[in-house]
Amino acid sequence: MNDTAAGDAAGRTVLAYDGDCGFCQAAVRQIQLRANPRTAAVAWQTLPPELTEPHLERLDREVLLFHEGRVRAGGVAALAGLLESSPARTYRGAGQFLRLPLIRSAANLTYRWVARNRQRMPGGTAACAVPRPHN
Repeated sequence: MNDTAAGDAAGRTVLAYDGDCGFCQAAVRQIQLRANPRTAAVAWQTLPPELTEPHLERLDREVLLFHEGRVRAGGVAALAGLLESSPARTYRGAGQFLRLPLIRSAANLTYRWVARNRQRMPGGTAACAVPRPHN
């Protein structure tokens, strides 16, 4: 996504991912290359602070799908939305599949596990680690 599109994100549908995480970058890049979604995917760090600041804790843990300046979905549901914006029926179907109740439950468990361990995934580094909550 170019700087103009990132600056205009408040009026568009945008998937925001962690641009400091190599695993996140690689995963989003693969979706973009294969599915060619209409929804833009951009590192949340490049989005306007007024859009991201209220959601920084979530942005550290999950991708967020913004639509017209509001969070519409997070995690698996956000990825499903990205896939559903593909012109290819296969990827739109994959997005819809992720929304099926039993699949959604399993996908959410998997997403949370991957998010907690993304520094261990291919392309992951220490910068990818999700901050642990302080008790």
